Amino acid sequence: MTPNPLLDIRIGTMVRANLDDPAAYIKAILPLGFESIQPFFWQTLGDKDLPRLAGQIRDAIGDADVIVSSLGVFGNPLESGDVDQGVLKAWETVIDNAHLFGTSMVSGFTGRIRGKPLPDSLPRFREVWGKLAKRAADKGVRIAFENCAMDGNWASGDWNIAHNPDAWELMFNELPDENLGLEWEPCHQLVYLIDPMPQIRKWAPRIFHVHGKDATVRWDVIREHGVFGRLPFVQMRTPGFGDSDWTRVISELRLAGYKGAIDIEGWHDPVYRGDLEVTGQARALDYLKQCRGGASYLPNPV
Repeated sequence: MTPNPLLDIRIGTMVRANLDDPAAYIKAILPLGFESIQPFFWQTLGDKDLPRLAGQIRDAIGDADVIVSSLGVFGNPLESGDVDQGVLKAWETVIDNAHLFGTSMVSGFTGRIRGKPLPDSLPRFREVWGKLAKRAADKGVRIAFENCAMDGNWASGDWNIAHNPDAWELMFNELPDENLGLEWEPCHQLVYLIDPMPQIRKWAPRIFHVHGKDATVRWDVIREHGVFGRLPFVQMRTPGFGDSDWTRVISELRLAGYKGAIDIEGWHDPVYRGDLEVTGQARALDYLKQCRGGASYLPNPV
């Protein structure tokens, strides 16, 4: 079969691995046309047996041309509470079992020392992620840090330090390991009024995975109420409903040599959520495929 260069960048979606039956959910949504999936855990693994889950997901995918792009763990492994220790254990377990899912990438938050300025987390970041980076490298696994602030900022926060380009400089100076990178999306930059486009060119070698999530900056609200007023000045959106030009995003990713997935992160759109969640994701899937250049490929056009 002739390779399809369109699939150098696949369009997929995230799947909550903590669901009672994530494999059934995957089987139900694959007919929509998703090309990749990212199963993810919120903080701990709960009662999930990863080898068993991997088998169930493989069975759900069957013969479809769908990959597991990455596994996700979203919590705070830098702190010492019971749940935080469970997050760290989840990272270790997921790294060790990623190969069973057919993926070589694990992604999530860095964690953070709660309530402290961002640089105060760097010693603990180096301690924890130095060990995890080596554990991952020994297994051929790459780690991608999502650029989500989780409502934190430079002065304080609870979850993640990897939300700002200045923080990326500090992080990768602390740990220059080649298997540490970013799980990038334009949404989290627009939320803080940062232009996301220059980041693709500058940070391309560190962009390991991309989330399909966008944002709408409500400039009329900013002009009337500012950014600390009663009304939200920005809204997280499903791709196709936000401000980003995804044709340009995907083009810049291709020019930078990115090969991987753009997995849609739903559940945040103020309109296309709840009963309209799948409607929004189906629209985003179609939109991103169009921005990528179409859903088909003719190897010998005439």
